[in-house]
Amino acid sequence: MDRKSVYEAVTAEVVRQIEAGAGRWRMPWQAFADAGEPVNALTAKAYRGGNHLVLGLVAASHGWSSHWATYRQWTELDAQVRRGEKATHGVKWSQVDDKRTGERRLVPHSFAVFAADQVDGWEPPVALPRDTPERIETADTFITSLGDDVRHGGNQAAYSPKGDFIVLPKLEQFERVTDYYSTSAHEHAHWTGHPSRLARDLVGRFGSDAYAAEELVAELSAAFTCARLRISAAPRPDHAAYLASWLRVLRADSSAIFTAASKAQTATDYLFEHAAVEVMGMAA
Repeated sequence: MDRKSVYEAVTAEVVRQIEAGAGRWRMPWQAFADAGEPVNALTAKAYRGGNHLVLGLVAASHGWSSHWATYRQWTELDAQVRRGEKATHGVKWSQVDDKRTGERRLVPHSFAVFAADQVDGWEPPVALPRDTPERIETADTFITSLGDDVRHGGNQAAYSPKGDFIVLPKLEQFERVTDYYSTSAHEHAHWTGHPSRLARDLVGRFGSDAYAAEELVAELSAAFTCARLRISAAPRPDHAAYLASWLRVLRADSSAIFTAASKAQTATDYLFEHAAVEVMGMAA
C-alpha cells in the first residue's frame, strides 16, 4: 500500500466515524485516546502524529492492545503473526540524498505492522488503568505545572490569543473530573500556537477553513495528551459548528488529517517538554 492509499483509507475511516458519532458527539479521536498511546512492542517507542492516529483508530475499533510491530520485529520477539491476519499501514519519513540538488530531503514510505492481538507467542504487558485517582492527580500536576494564565468561571471553555489566557469552568461544573482535564488539554493545545510559542498559522495550508482546522488540531492534541496521561477524552457538543468544515476539508484533501495530526503532535510535545514535572510510565 502506497502513501496515497494510506491517506485515503485513513481519511475515509475518520470521515465515517465523524459521521457516525456526530449525533452523540463521539468523535474518533476520543476512542483512540481511550485506547492508550500506541507503542512498538520491540523498541517500546511510541508512534507519533498520523501513525498515532492510524494505529489508535484500529486498536480502538477492534478492542486491541496498543502494542504493534512489523512482521520481522515480531519474529525477533519469538512471536508469529497468525495466518490470514491483515496488516495495518502507516507512513514514515526517511532522509535521502537528492542527486540533483546535492541536498538531503524527506521521502515518505508506507510501512506495515501487526497488533499484539494478531500474533501468537507474545503477551502484551497489562495495560495501565485509566482514570484512576493517581492518573487524575498526575494530570492535575501536569496541567498546573505549565504555569500559564488559567481563569476559572462561567460556563464556556476558551483560549484568548489576544490576551494569551485560558478560561475554564470550575472543575465541579464538569460531569466527570476527567472532562475538566481533557477540556483543559484542548485549550492548552490552542495556547501552544501563540506567536511566542509554536507560532502556528494554518491559513496558508487551510485557507478559509483555518479556524476549523485549528480546532481539529486542538482536538487531536488533546487526544494525544489524554492518551499519554491515561485519562478519558471528553466529548465536545460545542463543536457542532465545525463538523461540516472538518468533513469538507477531509473529503477534499486526503493528506489534511495527517497534517493536522502532525501539528497536534507538535503541540502535545511542546506541553510535555515545557511542563515543570516529568510524566513517566504513561504508555499503555
